[in-house]
Amino acid sequence: MSYPFNVRVYGLLIENGSVLVADELIHGRSITKFPGGGLEFGEGTIDAIKREMMEETSIVVEVVKHFYTTDFFQPSAFNAKAQVISIYYTIKAISPYSLHTTEKVFDFPEMKEGAISFRWIPIHSLSEDGFTFPIDKKVAVLLQKERA
Repeated sequence: MSYPFNVRVYGLLIENGSVLVADELIHGRSITKFPGGGLEFGEGTIDAIKREMMEETSIVVEVVKHFYTTDFFQPSAFNAKAQVISIYYTIKAISPYSLHTTEKVFDFPEMKEGAISFRWIPIHSLSEDGFTFPIDKKVAVLLQKERA
Protein backbone atom coordinates (compact mmCIF):
# COMPACT_ATOMS: atom_id res chain seq x y z
CA MET A 1 0.00 0.00 0.00
CA SER A 2 1.41 3.40 -0.89
CA TYR A 3 0.80 6.62 0.96
CA PRO A 4 1.26 9.72 -1.17
CA PHE A 5 2.97 12.73 0.31
CA ASN A 6 2.50 16.28 -0.90
CA VAL A 7 5.60 18.32 -0.02
CA ARG A 8 5.03 22.09 0.06
CA VAL A 9 7.50 24.95 0.52
CA TYR A 10 6.64 28.44 1.76
CA GLY A 11 8.51 31.69 2.19
CA LEU A 12 8.22 34.10 5.08
CA LEU A 13 9.20 37.43 3.54
CA ILE A 14 9.41 39.91 6.39
CA GLU A 15 9.91 43.63 5.90
CA ASN A 16 9.37 46.49 8.34
CA GLY A 17 7.76 44.20 10.91
CA SER A 18 5.23 42.76 8.45
CA VAL A 19 5.03 39.44 6.62
CA LEU A 20 3.79 38.92 3.08
CA VAL A 21 0.68 36.74 2.67
CA ALA A 22 -1.13 35.54 -0.44
CA ASP A 23 -4.85 35.39 -1.04
CA GLU A 24 -5.69 32.89 -3.77
CA LEU A 25 -8.66 31.32 -5.50
CA ILE A 26 -7.88 27.59 -5.72
CA HIS A 27 -10.39 24.92 -6.74
CA GLY A 28 -13.18 27.45 -6.24
CA ARG A 29 -12.08 28.26 -2.68
CA SER A 30 -10.77 31.60 -1.46
CA ILE A 31 -7.76 30.86 0.72
CA THR A 32 -5.17 32.86 2.63
CA LYS A 33 -1.69 31.39 2.96
CA PHE A 34 1.98 32.25 2.91
CA PRO A 35 3.51 32.47 -0.60
CA GLY A 36 4.81 29.19 -1.93
CA GLY A 37 3.66 25.91 -3.36
CA GLY A 38 4.55 22.38 -4.29
CA LEU A 39 7.94 20.76 -4.55
CA GLU A 40 8.52 19.44 -8.07
CA PHE A 41 10.20 16.11 -8.73
CA GLY A 42 13.96 16.54 -9.02
CA GLU A 43 14.34 19.81 -7.12
CA GLY A 44 15.45 20.56 -3.59
CA THR A 45 13.34 22.53 -1.17
CA ILE A 46 15.47 25.69 -1.34
CA ASP A 47 15.36 25.70 -5.15
CA ALA A 48 11.61 25.14 -4.89
CA ILE A 49 10.97 28.19 -2.68
CA LYS A 50 13.12 30.34 -4.97
CA ARG A 51 11.12 29.11 -7.98
CA GLU A 52 7.76 29.51 -6.26
CA MET A 53 8.55 33.08 -5.16
CA MET A 54 9.65 33.98 -8.69
CA GLU A 55 6.50 32.40 -10.19
CA GLU A 56 4.09 34.01 -7.72
CA THR A 57 5.72 37.38 -7.03
CA SER A 58 8.58 37.87 -9.53
CA ILE A 59 10.84 38.43 -6.51
CA VAL A 60 14.32 36.92 -6.50
CA VAL A 61 14.94 35.62 -2.98
CA GLU A 62 17.51 33.83 -0.91
CA VAL A 63 16.83 31.67 2.10
CA VAL A 64 17.85 33.17 5.43
CA LYS A 65 17.01 30.14 7.56
CA HIS A 66 14.71 27.20 8.02
CA PHE A 67 11.74 28.24 10.13
CA TYR A 68 9.44 25.23 10.51
CA THR A 69 8.59 21.81 9.08
CA THR A 70 5.24 20.16 9.73
CA ASP A 71 5.49 17.99 12.84
CA PHE A 72 1.95 16.59 12.89
CA PHE A 73 -0.23 14.59 10.53
CA GLN A 74 -2.09 16.80 8.07
CA PRO A 75 -4.20 15.35 5.27
CA SER A 76 -4.40 17.42 2.12
CA ALA A 77 -7.37 19.77 1.86
CA PHE A 78 -7.69 18.69 -1.78
CA ASN A 79 -6.99 14.95 -1.49
CA ALA A 80 -7.86 13.23 1.79
CA LYS A 81 -5.65 10.26 0.84
CA ALA A 82 -2.49 12.39 0.69
CA GLN A 83 -0.44 13.73 3.59
CA VAL A 84 0.91 17.28 3.42
CA ILE A 85 4.37 18.10 4.69
CA SER A 86 5.14 21.83 4.58
CA ILE A 87 8.55 23.44 4.95
CA TYR A 88 8.78 27.14 5.80
CA TYR A 89 11.83 29.33 5.30
CA THR A 90 12.45 32.92 6.26
CA ILE A 91 13.61 34.58 3.07
CA LYS A 92 14.81 37.95 1.88
CA ALA A 93 14.59 39.71 -1.45
CA ILE A 94 18.01 39.98 -3.09
CA SER A 95 17.06 42.36 -5.87
CA PRO A 96 14.76 45.38 -6.10
CA TYR A 97 11.17 44.46 -6.77
CA SER A 98 7.78 45.97 -7.39
CA LEU A 99 4.88 43.94 -6.07
CA HIS A 100 1.32 45.20 -6.10
CA THR A 101 -0.14 44.70 -2.62
CA THR A 102 -3.46 45.60 -1.12
CA GLU A 103 -4.96 45.94 2.34
CA LYS A 104 -8.22 44.25 1.34
CA VAL A 105 -8.65 40.48 1.73
CA PHE A 106 -9.31 38.63 -1.55
CA ASP A 107 -8.80 41.79 -3.60
CA PHE A 108 -8.66 39.94 -6.92
CA PRO A 109 -8.82 41.85 -10.19
CA GLU A 110 -11.14 39.09 -11.40
CA MET A 111 -12.80 36.20 -9.54
CA LYS A 112 -11.33 33.36 -11.59
CA GLU A 113 -9.42 30.18 -10.82
CA GLY A 114 -5.81 30.93 -9.98
CA ALA A 115 -6.43 34.57 -9.02
CA ILE A 116 -3.89 35.86 -6.51
CA SER A 117 -3.37 39.03 -4.50
CA PHE A 118 -0.85 39.94 -1.82
CA ARG A 119 -1.01 41.74 1.52
CA TRP A 120 1.47 42.75 4.20
CA ILE A 121 0.30 41.86 7.69
CA PRO A 122 2.09 43.28 10.74
CA ILE A 123 3.53 40.35 12.65
CA HIS A 124 2.07 41.63 15.92
CA SER A 125 -1.38 41.42 14.26
CA LEU A 126 -1.04 37.85 12.97
CA SER A 127 -3.79 35.49 13.99
CA GLU A 128 -4.34 31.86 13.20
CA ASP A 129 -7.88 32.88 12.23
CA GLY A 130 -6.41 34.86 9.33
CA PHE A 131 -5.21 31.73 7.53
CA THR A 132 -7.05 28.91 5.81
CA PHE A 133 -4.92 25.84 6.40
CA PRO A 134 -3.91 24.29 9.76
CA ILE A 135 -0.16 24.36 9.07
CA ASP A 136 -0.21 28.07 8.12
CA LYS A 137 -2.23 28.75 11.26
CA LYS A 138 0.48 27.13 13.38
CA VAL A 139 3.24 29.03 11.57
CA ALA A 140 1.42 32.35 12.11
CA VAL A 141 1.37 31.68 15.86
CA LEU A 142 5.02 30.57 15.89
CA LEU A 143 6.10 33.60 13.89
CA GLN A 144 4.27 35.95 16.21
CA LYS A 145 5.84 34.28 19.27
CA GLU A 146 9.32 34.42 17.77
CA ARG A 147 9.02 38.11 16.92
CA ALA A 148 7.40 39.15 20.20
